[in-house]
Amino acid sequence: MKIFKIQVENYRLLKSFSIDLEDELSLVIGKNNTGKTSILSILEKFLNSPEKNKFYFDDFNIDFKKELKSMIEGDFIDENDYIEKGIKLKLYIQYTETCNLENVSRVMMDLDPDNKYIVLGFEYILPFEKYVKIKKDYQEFQQNETKKQKANKDYKPKFLYDFLRQNHADYFNIFRKSIEINKDTQVLNEANFIDLRKESIDIENIINFKYISARRDVANKEVDKTLSTQTSKMYEKTEASVDQNKAVEEFKDRLSETDSQLSGIYVDLFKNIIKKVGDFGGIKPNESEIEIISNLQHRELLKGNTTVVYKHDADNKLPEHYNGLGYMNLICMIFEIEILIQEFRRQKEKKPADINLLFIEEPEAHTHPQMQYVFIKNIKKLLKEGIQRDDCETRKLQYIVSTHSSHIVADCDFDDIKYLKKEDINSVVAKNLKDLKAKYDETTPQYQFLKQYLTINRAEIFFADKTILIEGDTERMLIPTIMKKLDVEEHSVTNTDLPLLSQNISIVEVGAYSQIFDEFIDFLGIKTLIITDIDTIGNDTKKCKVADATSYSNDAISHFFNDPTLENLKKYSIQDKLLNKENGKWKNQPDDGKLCVVYQTKENEYNARSFEDAFIHLNKDFVKNNKENFRGLKSKEYLDAPDYDPYDFAAKCIKKKTHFALDILFHSNENLSNWQIPAYIKDGLLWLKKD
Repeated sequence: MKIFKIQVENYRLLKSFSIDLEDELSLVIGKNNTGKTSILSILEKFLNSPEKNKFYFDDFNIDFKKELKSMIEGDFIDENDYIEKGIKLKLYIQYTETCNLENVSRVMMDLDPDNKYIVLGFEYILPFEKYVKIKKDYQEFQQNETKKQKANKDYKPKFLYDFLRQNHADYFNIFRKSIEINKDTQVLNEANFIDLRKESIDIENIINFKYISARRDVANKEVDKTLSTQTSKMYEKTEASVDQNKAVEEFKDRLSETDSQLSGIYVDLFKNIIKKVGDFGGIKPNESEIEIISNLQHRELLKGNTTVVYKHDADNKLPEHYNGLGYMNLICMIFEIEILIQEFRRQKEKKPADINLLFIEEPEAHTHPQMQYVFIKNIKKLLKEGIQRDDCETRKLQYIVSTHSSHIVADCDFDDIKYLKKEDINSVVAKNLKDLKAKYDETTPQYQFLKQYLTINRAEIFFADKTILIEGDTERMLIPTIMKKLDVEEHSVTNTDLPLLSQNISIVEVGAYSQIFDEFIDFLGIKTLIITDIDTIGNDTKKCKVADATSYSNDAISHFFNDPTLENLKKYSIQDKLLNKENGKWKNQPDDGKLCVVYQTKENEYNARSFEDAFIHLNKDFVKNNKENFRGLKSKEYLDAPDYDPYDFAAKCIKKKTHFALDILFHSNENLSNWQIPAYIKDGLLWLKKD
């Protein structure tokens, strides 16, 4: 039995949200503020004692707040037209023929043996009778605020949101339901449901939800004993579980023996105080005689007296706070997972729940990259065994890991990844990376290349706000410096755009294969700049300078611009290079294009073919003045030749492109003002800079 889908409505950024869950691990990734913590939060509020986990007014999605405002301040809605609205959570559950249906039988909506689906709904909504009351109460609230303002001109009246912030819990009610689902279409019939509260149906035996929050109590302070405290918790869970093992019983026996020994010692230790009690008349034979004995409680003893230490060598054991936060965090998580596994197992007289869901939030906190790799490699092994007990009761464990770590993503199964991205300012969507496979299979066999390349080399792109796809090492080395130069040149009081180096931009080297990233660029939906070369060729298909060319050989340009002619490419302005995908084709959308593809254009009456060609044309004096120290150049005298041509110089006089790039960086002055940026790169970066 498993949860295969979670749907959420009107909770924070989860306005109309749906996420698919895998059988075991679901890795939830995305930039900051894309709702990862909100998924954990709403599961906690609805599944774990919802009466205690209160909702707050700011938990309502912003658009729903506006809708609620319209409902309360607007015209009265008739009961026949009224739709109950609020925060909603739906859990889609699937079971098989081998599952024990004892717990779920009461929430099944039909007896069709082919219907293997159950949907549990949790709602924090405004019923019609409470809607009537809230309209009436708010009118009285407004009248009272008006009176206060009339009595005191300095009084600032409160409005609807102030009223709701304090009083919404008086009107919104929590409901739990089992909702009818069509087995073929998986469409819900929300009018047909079982009210779990009215039917006194408890779901704790169906779903058991636990989590490890990112806000873990880990600190390397002297007073901190997080790990030591966890050892007592682990003992409590073990001692209370079915695993009444030999070690537990032996521990209790030893405590009993210790009690007898300590009681004998206490006779001498406390004899003076007992004598004083007697001297004051506090002891009467056979009535109020006192004796101090040892009574070691096995649970309480561990709470205050177990200490985790780090073995430094044979003679030295260091306290837990002496170790780094990374190790403490990792060990703390392992301890916490063990505690939660024990809770999932439950005590002997109570079977484990049918579905056991564990949420681990941001395991990478305080850990270095290698440790993050180790975590994701081993977490599956640690949790794969699921819930196992000595009485043969076993259950699978589903777990969700949310992360900002590109290192965890890089070592995770591509098909487990759920990518969260903002659709607009008030909502997010979740996408399955495995859904890309179908799209790539339809158009190109390169899906496997994309999958391996992203997970091994460039997983940070998943957490970027914007990205730049470049061809090779030269651009990789120079683009950050060019961005810095542009930030200096474009800085002004009136320019409200963040500097490029202050933005979350990922630079990804893709060689001459940016077209392979076609579907992935569209999937991410983030602003993307592709910097490439025009790669002109002549009639003989050999490369040549742009002035002599009849065509080009750049497959990426051909792909994204739908096979334009060379003459068209030369005429395109930056606005012509802004694209969005529609019906499988990239089309020019100058107003809101998310993709920009730039290549060399005519500048100072010259059209270069490559970056080196363009840079040398613009910066001949810079190169000439430093030519003796440019280690990436040969035949330097050609700079002074009467037949000098930047294309020929780039083609014949550069030893190695990466060395030439290093020469540019090494000989730049402090403010980078002694050379110019080729126009095609500058135009592309200025477009990317804007929000």
